Amino acid sequence: MSYESHQQAAVELIARCGVVTLSDTRDESQDDSGALVRSTLQKAGHFVAEYVVIPDDADRLYRTLFDWLGRADIDCVITNGGTGISRRDNTISVVERMIDQPLPGFGELFRMLSYQQVGSGAMLSRACAGLRRGKMIFALPGSTKAVELAMSQLIVPELRHMLRELRK
Repeated sequence: MSYESHQQAAVELIARCGVVTLSDTRDESQDDSGALVRSTLQKAGHFVAEYVVIPDDADRLYRTLFDWLGRADIDCVITNGGTGISRRDNTISVVERMIDQPLPGFGELFRMLSYQQVGSGAMLSRACAGLRRGKMIFALPGSTKAVELAMSQLIVPELRHMLRELRK
């Protein structure tokens, strides 16, 4: 089956998503990046089952991901924030522990596209993606511009296709 045929076969699928924003300074009213993730998913016809803003705390993130990825009503979790290189950026170490099947192409493509926008600073992003027990996890930077890039150019175009493959 061709790539286009795979895409077409998945056109009716709806992903049920959880969105986690990691920030020590923002709450829901100030979370532009989390709002962008949610609105982009909804505009594409997907469902946001859960949304939360939590501090950059590795234990809290681990518990949230562990809980959500064990739920039948969530197919995909998208985090934003905590993917850089500062001491408080814990997202990637937690997400990588959760993943049982990495999707290295996501991070590679994200950094390539990001390089086109911001130049060499793209190498500071540790954005990643993978699967855990047949569910998708994407870890995005907290920048609204980075979220828009990842959602519009990588995640939304492939979300239905990935969901179809995982439900086979």
